[in-house]
Amino acid sequence: MSADRGERRGERIGIVMLTAAGDAVHVLPLLNALKRQDSGRHLTWVVQPGPATLVRGHPAIDDLVVFDRSRGWRAFAALRHELATRPFDIVLDLQSYLKAGIITWMTRAPVKLGYDRARAKDLNWLFTTQQIPPRPPRHIQDEYFEFLDVLQVSAEPVEWGLGPWPHELERQQEIVARFQPPYVPLVVGSSKREKDWLPERWAEVAGALESDFGLQPVIVGARTPREVDLERLVLARCARAVSALDSGLRPLVGILDAAALVVSLDTGPLHMSVALGRPVVSLIGYTDPRRTGPYRRFGDLVVDAFHEPGEEGPVTTGTRHGRMPRITVRDVLERVERWQASYDRAESPRPNS
Repeated sequence: MSADRGERRGERIGIVMLTAAGDAVHVLPLLNALKRQDSGRHLTWVVQPGPATLVRGHPAIDDLVVFDRSRGWRAFAALRHELATRPFDIVLDLQSYLKAGIITWMTRAPVKLGYDRARAKDLNWLFTTQQIPPRPPRHIQDEYFEFLDVLQVSAEPVEWGLGPWPHELERQQEIVARFQPPYVPLVVGSSKREKDWLPERWAEVAGALESDFGLQPVIVGARTPREVDLERLVLARCARAVSALDSGLRPLVGILDAAALVVSLDTGPLHMSVALGRPVVSLIGYTDPRRTGPYRRFGDLVVDAFHEPGEEGPVTTGTRHGRMPRITVRDVLERVERWQASYDRAESPRPNS
């Protein structure tokens, strides 16, 4: 890519990142950096309906194109029609899969930048005109920043701007009025069973947060059968626990933002909490927490069941099955004690909470 790319003004940039709330959170610092260098850039993001509800209205996004995969191949036809009216100077394919590659191919842009061949899956690199240089695996956030390196755009300072936005503050106060501060959201479900933790241990942690730390447990997430069963168990055992399952992603931003602490599996609300600056105890065993865990913050609150004690080595994209049962209740409560000693005062909820 030309050395003077960073000097071009008012570029039209397309972003292809379709799935997962956590990945959507990682895209936001990239968008903010692009706008920070040139406020005249026009940024269009192609995204699926779920994460679209989280990022719609973000000040760095000029145009949001929703790709509804549930419509099958008709979704591709509809999207192609939408993209036909949106020419770009450059498209960034941040997702190295076939589906994203097909959508990148549909876009009208002279430059389509994607992952290098080693990291692109499903021959995704065939759909791009240029690839970022090969590098070993890193934190996903840093991998996204490699696209900025090619564009000669600085990622610093890393800013998410996730909210709550001014027009959401009144609604936030209405929602959190249901809870008794200080409260701690428990993110008890994920998209993969291998990332989930044992229900009985969640209930035991909730009870200890209530009785030993004076924190009200608030169950957050979706209303999947696994999460509903866990909700029933925790509410039966903890007198002060409340449920906010299926609140929606934007209301969840407000809930997390006003929390004293968050306890989360390896899933989207973990990264939402980091973006909001809320301390989060992360329970991670299926993936390498150096790649998928909290970015630059709260690393001392991670419960790492992925690695063996003292294990070293490069960051890996691999997964390890059956690791989550290794996490004990004591492991989690020790991180809560660490938070209480190190973060409690410095990271108190914001005044508008």
